Amino acid sequence: MPLVGDLKSDCANCFGLCCVALAFTRSADFAVDKEIGEPCRNLSADFRCGIHRDLREKGFSGCTVFECFGAGQRVSQVIYGGTSWREEPETAPQMYAVFGVVRQLHELEWYLAEAMALRPAEDVRDALAETESLAGESPEALLALDVAAHREKVNALLLRTSEAVRAEFRSRKKERRGADLIGAKLRKADLRGANLRGAYLIGADLRGADLRLADLIGADLRDTDLRGADLTGGFFLTQAQLNAANGDAATRIPASLERPAHWSPKRR
Repeated sequence: MPLVGDLKSDCANCFGLCCVALAFTRSADFAVDKEIGEPCRNLSADFRCGIHRDLREKGFSGCTVFECFGAGQRVSQVIYGGTSWREEPETAPQMYAVFGVVRQLHELEWYLAEAMALRPAEDVRDALAETESLAGESPEALLALDVAAHREKVNALLLRTSEAVRAEFRSRKKERRGADLIGAKLRKADLRGANLRGAYLIGADLRGADLRLADLIGADLRDTDLRGADLTGGFFLTQAQLNAANGDAATRIPASLERPAHWSPKRR
């Protein structure tokens, strides 16, 4: 998938933006409350996480799920030229807001790049080029951008791509867009070509399920059991979604994604 290297987080070249620009609410995912602009208590002087290897054990599992799609390093090193919010505190509020916009644009680039790999089309190519160009604009232009309108335009292209790719599997039974499947028993289910856009699969049992060529954009996979499931060819799936789920060595995932470190190494 083109651009994939630029659309993955590179924490070594970021100013810890996800650790300062975002708010945390004390919950099962975050051990503390934190306001926007307040550096996380675990953020070190070198912008690294001081408890990175123990985030889940120390109550910060939400941090292990987050993916900036490479926005962090772009904002830090390109848009702000390597000058951090610590070095120039007056730029901090703007930098945090810009980070939020660029993250959304990079996420759209991820989907569009995958759409091009699945079914090349001129309008998708143009939308990818436009989105990449927008992400490189000045801070002022980025903050003035109507991201919602651009997302709506992109989503129409992604939906058309999805329908074309899933055409041979389409059936009423597999149209589960936005469906409430929380805790659903779907072990070994045949979900090839299913439309699971925005579906709530929180805590669902998908062990051994066949999700090849399923549209998974926006599907909520928090605590979804994917042990032994086959997601190869499943599209519009992100690293953040995988990180939120549970899997094992038998879970088959798209080549563009990485197996989460917390997944069980055993086949079950």
